[in-house]
Amino acid sequence: MAIPTVVRRAATRPGSLPASLGSLAERLLTPHGVDRYLELIDPMLVRTDVRGEVVALRRPTRDSITLTVRPSRAWRGFAAGQFVRVTVDIDGVRRTRCYSPAGSAHRSGELEFTVKAHEGGLVSRHVHERAHLGMVLGLSPAGGTFALPEQRPDSVVLVAGGSGITPVLSMLRTLVDERYPGEVSLLYYARTPADVPYAEELDELAARRGVRIHVRHTASDGHFTAEHLRRVAPWFARATTFLCGPPPLMDAVRALYADAGISEHLHTEEFTPPVPAVAGTGGRIRFARSGVDIVSDGRPLLEQAEDAGLSPEHGCRMGICFSCTQRKVSGVVRTASGEESAEDDEEIQLCVTAAAGDVEIDC
Repeated sequence: MAIPTVVRRAATRPGSLPASLGSLAERLLTPHGVDRYLELIDPMLVRTDVRGEVVALRRPTRDSITLTVRPSRAWRGFAAGQFVRVTVDIDGVRRTRCYSPAGSAHRSGELEFTVKAHEGGLVSRHVHERAHLGMVLGLSPAGGTFALPEQRPDSVVLVAGGSGITPVLSMLRTLVDERYPGEVSLLYYARTPADVPYAEELDELAARRGVRIHVRHTASDGHFTAEHLRRVAPWFARATTFLCGPPPLMDAVRALYADAGISEHLHTEEFTPPVPAVAGTGGRIRFARSGVDIVSDGRPLLEQAEDAGLSPEHGCRMGICFSCTQRKVSGVVRTASGEESAEDDEEIQLCVTAAAGDVEIDC
């Protein structure tokens, strides 16, 4: 599959204030701090916040975009497989989503994010349609335990589906940069050949010694089977496996490893979900944009929205990925930690927030 020519902008990391001058300015400009003033001149001049400037972009598939982002001086790198919270401004409101850098951890002077536009996805569609050279994104420090361990395993299996390719590709690229001496195999699922975002690079990587890659197209090859895994990694039972993809793939691989008694070899994006909040009795929930008005039954707002026929964007359903963040226009809500808020025009996570009275959501 031909990949479009990369659009790239020449960019250089901005100069820094001398440490002593910067510290003095920070004290003099309290309570706002020097960053609040520097960003008025150039958002990339900030000293403590992490920002990233889009310096290249390409569209590897019809519904995805790959951004090359140059981070500001406060960036401290990442471990292959970790995620970064990326913030964009949409109609004056800051929206945050989690994306995994796809590049090698040894090349973190530039970050690479591939974002797939989901139907109804506020942030993913905005990035897909509006991203441009010079666009500035907010970045968090890298986080998450889904990452290559510092002590590399003797052999590695990577299994991914859809947009789950990004963290495992980061692992593969990192191992290649290190001239990893062990065996490494990647099994990747996409619906059709046109849906594979790194097709040409995967072909090139597969030609390397010690690297085996099988790309399966679910529309023609079907979904995960043990035979698929054995073909790409017949030694998988003694390897360390990293898995990232949609729930059906995750469930199928987990079941195989459990049946084989090797679940301890399998690493996934595992989080412990908080207990959903239970609101007080009564209260109405109005989803303003959709014109839907319901009586709250105490469950998380995401579940009630879905039962009402709405399809708000969501991801982990555990309060981790921020995909379900929406603006609360008014009303009182309670989070999974038991905290209540009556603040108007605040962002809330639908999956771990419930109504504690009448609530209006911009959804």
